[in-house]
Amino acid sequence: MVEAQKWTRRMSNPRLDTAATADDHVLDIPTNPTAEVRNGIYTFGSHLTPNLLTALIIASWFMSNTGVLLLNKYLLSFYGYRYPIFLTMLHMLSCASYSYIAINFLEIVPKQHILSKKQFFKIFALCAIFCFSVVCGNTSLRYIPVSFNQAIGATTPFFTAIFALIITCKKESVKVYFALLPVVFGIVLATNSEPLFNLFGFLVCIGSTAGRALKSVVQGILLTNEAEKLHSMNLLLYIAPMAALILLPFSLYNEGNVARVTLEKAKTDSFIILLLIGNATVAYLVNLTNFLVTMHTSALTLQVLGNAKAALAAFVSVMVFRNPVTMTGVTGFAVTIMGIVLYSEAKKRSKITTY
Repeated sequence: MVEAQKWTRRMSNPRLDTAATADDHVLDIPTNPTAEVRNGIYTFGSHLTPNLLTALIIASWFMSNTGVLLLNKYLLSFYGYRYPIFLTMLHMLSCASYSYIAINFLEIVPKQHILSKKQFFKIFALCAIFCFSVVCGNTSLRYIPVSFNQAIGATTPFFTAIFALIITCKKESVKVYFALLPVVFGIVLATNSEPLFNLFGFLVCIGSTAGRALKSVVQGILLTNEAEKLHSMNLLLYIAPMAALILLPFSLYNEGNVARVTLEKAKTDSFIILLLIGNATVAYLVNLTNFLVTMHTSALTLQVLGNAKAALAAFVSVMVFRNPVTMTGVTGFAVTIMGIVLYSEAKKRSKITTY
């Protein structure tokens, strides 16, 4: 569910790398896990061959990332559970609980601590932006199909490049900016031909995408001190409970006493409890599998898988929910994904040239 910063070498700042294709529910993953981390998850699947273990982890990553989108869509649009803020809060509570167990008892990664009030407020600022992004993303699923949601979400690098230029004055090469044109053109094409287009759903999804990009840039500015950098799983441990506290008053004000409504509904339909617990658990698994995929492959692999996930989630959602699509919309989505691939390649070549 939530995003965290990358561990990187000194004198570099890839947290401003706009090639990242983060999901609403996922954290930035450290590019090179430390020896401590690599020596801590070693017994997990040790009886399996490395290739089979990696394949299983990637399959789990696809299932959790696609699953959380489909479950959110089903709950918010089809099941009638129209409380996106409360649902997001449940995700945060789930992430906080599972992270505490994973770090303190299973010791999946070494535990890190917040060292100062200054660091705390920096993390809190990131948490506020994150809450905005995730709530907007979940809210959009009430009004627009998953396929359209994923097409819009694929434009994250465009917004990241814009925010990086405005806030940090970080300029990319002409080729990098040129590679963003298909991204914008593709989403315009998909928007104009979306049969179930909803203006409010479109706007909040844009807000979610922009918020995710803004968090990436702000994170690169605030957490630059080596002593303040937190591993993604540790950052999730601290951000998740903060996010739940931020969302609680907004949920009470906008959605009423959802807990009471949920318990009342559970008396006649106990399936809602299983559905919410399963949904919240899968939301945590998104973050865990992101970490495992990066540990067993690389951050670049995760970016490539992110593009494939968007296409897979869109395809599966059309099959499951039977929302209508047009050839023009499919073409627009394909052009957007192609633009992301070109953009990633241009960024990689730009870095090689710089070095």
